[in-house]
Amino acid sequence: MEWQELTVKTSNEAIEAIDNMLVEAGASGIQIDDTNDVVVINAYFNERIKINELIPELQLRIAQLTNFGLDPAPATVSITPVNDESWVSTWEKYYHPTRLSRFLTVVPDWEEYQPQSPNELIIRLNPGRAFGTGTHPTTVLTLQGLERVIRGGESMLDVGTGSGVLSIAAKLMGVNQIKAFDLDEVAVNSALENIRLNPVAQDVQVSANDMLNGVDDVVDIIAANMLSDVIVPLIPQASHCLRAGGKFVISGIIKDKLPLIINQLTNNDFQIDETMNIDDWRGIIATKKMKED
Repeated sequence: MEWQELTVKTSNEAIEAIDNMLVEAGASGIQIDDTNDVVVINAYFNERIKINELIPELQLRIAQLTNFGLDPAPATVSITPVNDESWVSTWEKYYHPTRLSRFLTVVPDWEEYQPQSPNELIIRLNPGRAFGTGTHPTTVLTLQGLERVIRGGESMLDVGTGSGVLSIAAKLMGVNQIKAFDLDEVAVNSALENIRLNPVAQDVQVSANDMLNGVDDVVDIIAANMLSDVIVPLIPQASHCLRAGGKFVISGIIKDKLPLIINQLTNNDFQIDETMNIDDWRGIIATKKMKED
């Protein structure tokens, strides 16, 4: 099969938003190189998708990110045809075992890997899908937050699951029951594929849903890695679904949006336990307040 590579050059703060746009457009795989000042996002589309027709709308939506306080510059878009072999070699070139936190290491499915310490937990992922490799700073912040709050035996909701990496990590750390949701059926299938690679996570329930709309479960932990403008309406839903004393672990927050998110949390019965940061990204651990007598 012939593949088409669409390349977007942008800024670090616009990565998540553009990643979501490319997924919605039908990308079968996305690779992000954010090691330099200009971020390069390569998205792969099969030959049946007419990506030339997608570019004008994509360029317009990228330009409109300024309306949400994100600077997408230089915001250039280009296309290159590639074949199956080139696509596979791209993943193998950029994706290797990566230590994400104190205990968690993400490993591509095709690589042999031996844990480097007795306490190391291995997450197997197939990055040949549209939802990344688990190594983006926002994902790392959420995983680090989960490490801080998980004690074992909890129930959890994973909102905007994408690759399923948060659910897999939570199962490895001892969470008992997990339901994972994503609006996109492609994301649901991606999460299910990765869950199959990690036997510990086989009982994670994954389904399509718009955030927590219609969900009445009351759980111990809610995890969400998404853009600030999506987190804002999620917060009251999370308050509804968390037991008193439950933990809300969120990331995907660009630093300029942190005051907005903190204000929304405090207005919805949350106490801020900790903020975390990697570069311009912020994560938050919050606790649902106990009701006063």
